[in-house]
Amino acid sequence: MDALFGGLAALADPGLLFLIFLATLGGVVIGALPGLNATTGAALMLPFTITMDPIAAIAILTTIYCAATFAGAITAILINTPGTSASATTCLDGYPLAQRGEAGRALGMATISSTFGGILSVLCLMAAAPLLARMAYNFAPPEYFALTVFGISMLATIGNGTPMRNIIAGLLGILLATVGKDLLTTVERFTFGFNELSEGIGFVPVMIGIFGISELLVQAETLAVEKRRVIMKAIKLPSRDDYRKVWRTILRSSGIGTFIGILPAEGATVASMIGYNEARRWSKTPEEFGKGAIEGIAGSEAANNSATGGAMVPTLALGIPGSPTAAVILAGLMVHGLQPGPTMFTDQSHFAYAIFWAMLLVNVMFIFVGLFGAKLFARVAFIPIPILWPIVFTFSIVGAYALDQSMLDVWIAIGAGIVGYFMRRFGYSVVPLAIGLILGGMLEKRLGQSLIMLDDQWWLMFTRPLALLFFVLTFLALFGPFLWKRFVKRPSAAATRE
Repeated sequence: MDALFGGLAALADPGLLFLIFLATLGGVVIGALPGLNATTGAALMLPFTITMDPIAAIAILTTIYCAATFAGAITAILINTPGTSASATTCLDGYPLAQRGEAGRALGMATISSTFGGILSVLCLMAAAPLLARMAYNFAPPEYFALTVFGISMLATIGNGTPMRNIIAGLLGILLATVGKDLLTTVERFTFGFNELSEGIGFVPVMIGIFGISELLVQAETLAVEKRRVIMKAIKLPSRDDYRKVWRTILRSSGIGTFIGILPAEGATVASMIGYNEARRWSKTPEEFGKGAIEGIAGSEAANNSATGGAMVPTLALGIPGSPTAAVILAGLMVHGLQPGPTMFTDQSHFAYAIFWAMLLVNVMFIFVGLFGAKLFARVAFIPIPILWPIVFTFSIVGAYALDQSMLDVWIAIGAGIVGYFMRRFGYSVVPLAIGLILGGMLEKRLGQSLIMLDDQWWLMFTRPLALLFFVLTFLALFGPFLWKRFVKRPSAAATRE
């Protein structure tokens, strides 16, 4: 209880509250800009938070995460272009409503659903993260190693590539994590004579490159795309009939989003799709979906915003990112010398709860920002790409250089951007690469600690129940779908022969 109120007291600083307010507005702008998203915004902001107090830095990153996820609904409804991929399903019913002259009603429902889903997920975060961390408090290095292996196995399902391509991208990230001095042997690896690489490749330049600069190169191909805007008079709060129709949908989607967010390597996009499908499944009028169903907006927006709080549960409690943006936030924690895990809720509990309260505050701000500022923020989506992306590129270069005043970091960011662009062009997601870079260092460190603890008898890890459980889950995550298809295919083939 002391930690709970201690975290709230940390947010009593007027300067920090003002920064959170500005970050909320900035996150809404980022989310409203098609092409930018929460992950890109957090990656671009990451280097500018290095000199801040850790609480302020992580609060700003999580604020951008929540605000950008919410703001994607604005352009999804008004111009049929989701600001973020998590709002793609909002287009299906939001834009038809806007075309019927009910854009204000659609945005009002999106605002209320997003706010409720976000608040519920943060409350679950406050309850679940300390419990999960307490369970992990007795973990030894073998358990942490097995958990990290399990987290890496989740890379197969993250991103928009095939499982095999996602794993290849993740392995590339793990390979990049081996650059630098080995902590156990002090041998330098893959430094090629650059002293700056002795500490390894920094998270910040790579994040800026693969999320920011690569997106710039992709967006350069869409210069001729024109956007059509729906005229909106004013945003309206949902009516009583709307509330009666959607309250079950909002509760259901909030629960789905929170659960999906907690799963490592999942995120708001997956949550919104499942939330929308379940809203249609349980609706009394499923035939209206895709034509302007208010339940479709509620199901999508409640799910994608509740996934933000859920994604922070494994990120803070276990050090396993629950979403791509959570991976950037995890990198921010490490840059500030903070180690996610059980000790965060014992030695630095006020810090963890300050993050919880900041996320709760941001979700409350959505009501005012969404109801009074959506029409203004929607205009941001019409900034010409030839003007917008040079600004983004400038911020990317300045951010990469500002961390250590090193031109090598700038070249790393540009190189990562080019690699990320070609990965996207050939169907590879850049998200597994980012998470692989983060988890690769943890994997090597915990493997070394485990081998020292077990006197190089690595097979003893399989005699430890929790470690064995994580290894079994890893096997099922990688090979379960293939084995299930073989199992289902065999009886059907036998039935065909009969």
